[in-house]
Amino acid sequence: MTSAPSIDTHAHVFRRGLTLSATRRYTPSYDSDVDAYLAQLDANGLTRGVLVQPSFLGTDNSFMLDALAEHPDRLRGVVVIDPNDDHDVDKLHAQGARGIRLNLIGAGIPDLERPEWRNLERRIGQLGWHLEIQAKGDQWDRLASRISAWRTPVVIDHLGLPAVEDPRAVEVIIGLGALDHVWTKVSAPYRSSNPTPTLARYLDLYGTRNLLFGTDWPFTGHEEGRSMGAQIAWARSVLGDQAFDVTLPRNAQRLLDWN
Repeated sequence: MTSAPSIDTHAHVFRRGLTLSATRRYTPSYDSDVDAYLAQLDANGLTRGVLVQPSFLGTDNSFMLDALAEHPDRLRGVVVIDPNDDHDVDKLHAQGARGIRLNLIGAGIPDLERPEWRNLERRIGQLGWHLEIQAKGDQWDRLASRISAWRTPVVIDHLGLPAVEDPRAVEVIIGLGALDHVWTKVSAPYRSSNPTPTLARYLDLYGTRNLLFGTDWPFTGHEEGRSMGAQIAWARSVLGDQAFDVTLPRNAQRLLDWN
């Protein structure tokens, strides 16, 4: 089987001076622009990238969308939006968006049964978008039933941030991986305390079905000593070359409808 175009499904672009969210947990002290990102992809043999709206920029996706407009063949995006606002999701789709991010770290869990979320679920389902969730700990237990019933693909970010000290959450994360519409992103092992054993359990149970790879570049909040190459090396060491070079890229193509 020939290799597919390699796809990094998690990276961020930003620069100093942009309007920041009042509820941010992190403030960048450097610039991370699209040219620097593409240079990193080229240096590490990766073909395409998915830009994920950083939480510290809130719902103003304009900087990321500008990057997508500059490189529509190589980049796609995951936006952050307020479900209570009106959104031209068709326009966002034309601009390269393919998913919505829900970052729940340090935040409350929204009621995904509410009409505004149900309506958003319906609209993104019509476009084939996914809902990308970053959560940890008992948040997964509280989300599990709604994720199970969600009618579009759901991506569990950063392996669900599994922690040695919270085995119940790991069980929930692994259990959700059995669902056909749930995808798991192999990324950011430094953000949790139990990434490699959790990934190994996933592989034992499900193989590489619905797994994605992300570099998490530029490693916001964990920059020191990190490199894109090191993230690739870690993923290869656990997944194997065949999965990394062929299966996971094809998974990303399938999720993103990116042939």
